[in-house]
Amino acid sequence: MSETLTALGGIGLFLLGMTIMTEALREAAGAKLRRLLGRFTTTPLRGVASGAVTTAVVQSSSATTVMTVGFVGAGLLSFPHALGVIYGANIGTTVTGWIVSLVGFKLKLGAVAMGLLFLSSLTLLLSQGHAARIGRIGAGFCLLFIGLDMMQEGMSGAADWITPERTPGTGLGGMLAMAALGLAVTVVMQSSSAAVAVVLVLLGSGALPLIQAAAAVIGMNLGTTFTALIAAIGGSRPMQQTSIANLLFNLGTMAIAFPLLLVIAAPLEALAARTGDDTALVLFHTGFNLLGTLAFLPVTHRFAALVARLRPDLSKRLTPELDRRLLSDEGAAMQSAHVVVTWAAREIFSAYAQALGPRRDLRRLSALEPRVRLTLDDLKDYTARISMPRNKPAEAAAFAALMHQVDHLGRLLEQARRRDFIHVLEDDAVTRRPARWFAACLASDRKLELAQIGARMSRMNEPVAHRFKRHRRGLLLGEHVGIYSVQNTFQATDAMRWLRRIMHNVERVGEYDREVRDKLGQGLPTSPAA
Repeated sequence: MSETLTALGGIGLFLLGMTIMTEALREAAGAKLRRLLGRFTTTPLRGVASGAVTTAVVQSSSATTVMTVGFVGAGLLSFPHALGVIYGANIGTTVTGWIVSLVGFKLKLGAVAMGLLFLSSLTLLLSQGHAARIGRIGAGFCLLFIGLDMMQEGMSGAADWITPERTPGTGLGGMLAMAALGLAVTVVMQSSSAAVAVVLVLLGSGALPLIQAAAAVIGMNLGTTFTALIAAIGGSRPMQQTSIANLLFNLGTMAIAFPLLLVIAAPLEALAARTGDDTALVLFHTGFNLLGTLAFLPVTHRFAALVARLRPDLSKRLTPELDRRLLSDEGAAMQSAHVVVTWAAREIFSAYAQALGPRRDLRRLSALEPRVRLTLDDLKDYTARISMPRNKPAEAAAFAALMHQVDHLGRLLEQARRRDFIHVLEDDAVTRRPARWFAACLASDRKLELAQIGARMSRMNEPVAHRFKRHRRGLLLGEHVGIYSVQNTFQATDAMRWLRRIMHNVERVGEYDREVRDKLGQGLPTSPAA
């Protein structure tokens, strides 16, 4: 009984250590990893590399998937490119097995980890910011190895009760049964890394033969997809498509791994005799994930089309989606919100461009409400749910800049209701030219970033202000001598003030856009990925 409790406690410590370490690593490297995914994932092959690196760093394929889903939902990554990240995440998640095999088993760090845990805990309690985060990472690593030692101790006698008579055979039926058992264990534990560690411990104690352990690992590889499937229920279309793709990819990898295991069973056991059972098992785990990636990579675009047919976009949304499931990662949530801000800004800018341009087409300006208004209201509700840690000043500054953008876009919507000023500006030769210039600048918004448009407004602010000041003085003098009526003078003055306020809000949207990008370190495309 005591051995069973020790083994269960070891599994619990291992899971706790993985959770603490993963969260700390994600916080430490989150912005850099999002930048890596955004900049480097330009092809499915590069997506494989960035997905593998990201997952290896944060030790969590789920964290990588969350970031990827955020980019797809926001339109920053195309779905085929995101599939490459999913392939890579499956490769990167095998790094935990290598850590357990090469460091946990070979170096026996359990006793050393006790002392390091004391130092890590002191660092965590007595410091803040970066040092405290390092303490959390160290504490997570220590708990991981302490839990591994406890698992080995608790399962040292497992070979006495896990006998060949009690386990499935090594034939195809037995291997399928072991795969099903591995799948069930992973679903219960909600961590394929911890499940693989348990198998490695049982393998090291002699309770499981290598071939049965390999079959269990194949099932665990599939079992890790169920967490994403459950999380995707009620989620956005990109999240559901990503979870379906992850499931189908792992089913395909499983279909490759089983025949491979039957073919290489004898060579795998020969390799285990030279390198150790644990090394051979981890090598097999990494190997069949690599083969699955190599099999799917050439047909990624067809695979993406298949997933799109299985989960089509029935709503035909025209606006980017705000997925509440991304709120667990404040960086991904802010980038998703930023893309919605960019979409709303382009809609508003384009409407003003058509209204103040030579054609004086007011239809888009009139149609901004309620579509864009509702989107901004949803965005305000979404951003209010983002939990911003105090130890992330850069992301806090980006969040504040994002809120300012939403505020200025709301003001532009309010000013769009005073469309009668457009005719006043157009009928006056002096005000017509600045209005036309403003419209021409906004009409190029598909080629320019919002920050570039804001910079243009900043450069033209003084010349336009000077022009309007002189014209207002002329209007007042003309009204004094009876050339203009009081009503016409007030209308022209109000119209010039209206245009100046619009230019100011556009300028501020652009300035805050630059700040959001600088603080988040996005380096992402300004328009949705094709």
